[in-house]
Amino acid sequence: MGFNISLSGINAANADLNVTANNIANVNTTGFKESRAEFADLFSATSYGLSKNAIGSGVRLTNVAQQFSQGNNEQTGRSLDMAISGEGFFTMTMNGARVYSRAGNFQTDQAGFVVNPQGARLQVFAPNADGTSFDGGRLTDLQLLTTDSPPKQTSAVDVSFTLPANAKQPTVTPFDPGDSNSYSHSTGGITVYDSLGVSHIQTSYFVKTAGTNAWEVHNYVDGQSVGAPAPMAFSDAGALTVPANGKIPLTAFSPTTGAGTLTMTLNIMGSTQYGEKFALRNTQQDGYAAGKLNEITVSEEGVVYARYSNGDDKALGQVALTTFNNAQGLEAKGNNLWVETFNSGTARTGAPDTSNLGKVQAGSLEASTVDLTEQLVNMITAQRNFQANSQMVSTMDQITQTIINIR
Repeated sequence: MGFNISLSGINAANADLNVTANNIANVNTTGFKESRAEFADLFSATSYGLSKNAIGSGVRLTNVAQQFSQGNNEQTGRSLDMAISGEGFFTMTMNGARVYSRAGNFQTDQAGFVVNPQGARLQVFAPNADGTSFDGGRLTDLQLLTTDSPPKQTSAVDVSFTLPANAKQPTVTPFDPGDSNSYSHSTGGITVYDSLGVSHIQTSYFVKTAGTNAWEVHNYVDGQSVGAPAPMAFSDAGALTVPANGKIPLTAFSPTTGAGTLTMTLNIMGSTQYGEKFALRNTQQDGYAAGKLNEITVSEEGVVYARYSNGDDKALGQVALTTFNNAQGLEAKGNNLWVETFNSGTARTGAPDTSNLGKVQAGSLEASTVDLTEQLVNMITAQRNFQANSQMVSTMDQITQTIINIR
């Protein structure tokens, strides 16, 4: 019996060495989780249970348990490299089956889908029509856009300024945008866009009138008037009183580019009349031209944005993370992939940084959790166990030989 006990010890030590060897081999594997060999003792039992003087029957390997601890997130600077800080797995599909991974070394295939090196497609929550929220009940493949961002027609022009309180009426009348003596000040020209993304110049001219704290504003687009002079008035404290809501509707402008009619509103809320000098404090409009794709970025919440040269950001989806009640119950499929099993429990998928799911760190990869020094110590320990059990076989052989040689 001693031979069998020692043989079980040799097998156990050999299994421990194999697990350690696999850990060491994967010391640089992205997202790899080290494994641990777990053993249990053996007893020969009868129908009456164990005798008080029963001797054990050896040892057996009961489990090779992967340790799902957090690895170090190492910066790479590459936008499609992602690491998870906290719980969860990247959710992917491969050949129609759902697979999971901690390795975020993603790239794009020929169709623009974001995949891992084995071709599994990263899953995201699809964006809703508003472009700012996501459908938490619908997963889809993440596909990067390669088309230009469409232009947006300007609908509002925001201007804030300070007019001089001591301004005099212009010396030349009537108003003529070509004669600077017929108006007091101007915005100098603001770039606006039609529906085709072609730029136009919108200019507001301010004319001091005879009334106390009274002004007129004349608005032009590409030198063409877009509305009658609009009155403006200020209180004796310099605050804007007319128009009360600060908004001046402009009449439609018809571009010659073939674009649709350009209809805008001039918003001068917050403008004042103070001091002795004119100051244009801020100009802003809400349109933009067509844009080229500049970069892909990922937020901590896992939202994937396409950023364009025109300043437009388009959300392509939100990375879906999945967690399990018993991650050690997952079945390893190789290539840093796991699949759900009965022992792992049902997959729970959600957005990053919600519930107990971790955050997504873009431009980083999670390193292997293997501690090389620890594994070398384990290797020495397993080697000693192997040698000790081998020596036990040799000792048992000597005892057996002695018994056989008894005359």
